[in-house]
Amino acid sequence: MDSASRQAFQNEVTCTICMNYFIDPITIACGHNFCRSCLFLCWEEGKAPMCCPVCREISEKSDFKTNVALKKLASLARQTRAQRNIDSSDKICIRHEETKELFLFGEADRRWLCRPRSESPEPMAHSHSPIGWDAEECREKLIKEMDYLWKINQGTQNDLNQEISKTRSIMNYVELRKAIIKIQYLKMHEFLEEEEQLHLQALDREGKELFQQLQNSEVRITQHLGRMKDKYRELWEMCHMPDAELSQDMGNVLARTYLAHMQKPQPVNPELTSWGITGVLNMLNNFRVHTALNTEMTPCYISLSEDVRQVIFGDDHRSAPMDPPGVESFAMWGAQAFSSGRHYWEVDVTGSSNWILGVCKDSRTADTSIIIDSDEMFFLISSKSNNQYSLSTNSPHIVHYVQRPQGQVGVFLDYENGAVSFFDVYQGSLIYGFPPSSFSSPLRPFFCLGSR
Repeated sequence: MDSASRQAFQNEVTCTICMNYFIDPITIACGHNFCRSCLFLCWEEGKAPMCCPVCREISEKSDFKTNVALKKLASLARQTRAQRNIDSSDKICIRHEETKELFLFGEADRRWLCRPRSESPEPMAHSHSPIGWDAEECREKLIKEMDYLWKINQGTQNDLNQEISKTRSIMNYVELRKAIIKIQYLKMHEFLEEEEQLHLQALDREGKELFQQLQNSEVRITQHLGRMKDKYRELWEMCHMPDAELSQDMGNVLARTYLAHMQKPQPVNPELTSWGITGVLNMLNNFRVHTALNTEMTPCYISLSEDVRQVIFGDDHRSAPMDPPGVESFAMWGAQAFSSGRHYWEVDVTGSSNWILGVCKDSRTADTSIIIDSDEMFFLISSKSNNQYSLSTNSPHIVHYVQRPQGQVGVFLDYENGAVSFFDVYQGSLIYGFPPSSFSSPLRPFFCLGSR
């Protein structure tokens, strides 16, 4: 191959970012090729948008497959370059008077041997291989470690984003919670004013403590993410080391990387104390309905929209076509619909981590599928995902940072005042009270118990 052809070939297997032969090359949408790690680091520094470093065309995706053919060509070019760079003055075997062909002898010694010596009895009793092969194997290990580290860092970045979001919302939520508690206390007698102030002060204090915890967690996750990015760069730099140096410290590097994985901080799960309200359950029991729900439980498939503004359920999963697919559950309707008065009932929710409880418009029909819109339902929703519990309400969708009820949940419907409230019976505390509204149709109790 003449000089011009060799130069053209080298250009084709060279990354335009690091100016080295490709390491795990990928081809993006515009057709340009880059090392996966180089492109990811380039995009990491540039933040947004993700575009080609050569033509600036914006990339719509970041999940690319390795260009296997280009990877093999780059590997051959790298091994050819290593062979050409052998210094004949110190790479000639004096005993056999020939160039050492870069064989590695053993995992510990890692000595260069010529071919005759590599085939002698002593080396044959131990593992040995051409150093070019060994270097490529080291690169493959580093690539796999970088891929794993990149995924870990992406997960950590998601944790950080969630923590930032919670940090921004926690104080607003505390203010919202203070407002609904004030409304509840206004219904109590004058002697509860002192308890109200103590409750609000404790809530304010807890809110500040949780806010500080989230800020500290944000700092820890940011620092950990920085260390992981530095570790990623370290592995990236090792990929471009000369072949003879590359594999010297592999064990220690991988051990340090594993140790860094194990030091990942865990996100904070903010939760406010559920303070009991003196006498609230005694007051509510004056309006208790003992047969609010039918005892018969009907199997059904239920699905919630992502913003919890719509509920679809029916006799089979085809009646609940929303994403994610409907989950088999058991539903109970109220024995009667309420169009006036005040009504209170309690429901045991210990049977499942996933349940929906509240009241909705009396819209039952003979159809196999029933759709309930947000202006017709007042629901408290408990769900569990990835061992994390979530308690929320709809209209609008609000996630509640309070202790999840462990036993009975009380539901209070004040039809004339347009109010629906939920209570943790065991704690004697308020979970949430919907802002007053005007009901235009009868409301029927509803309870759905998830099968898991």
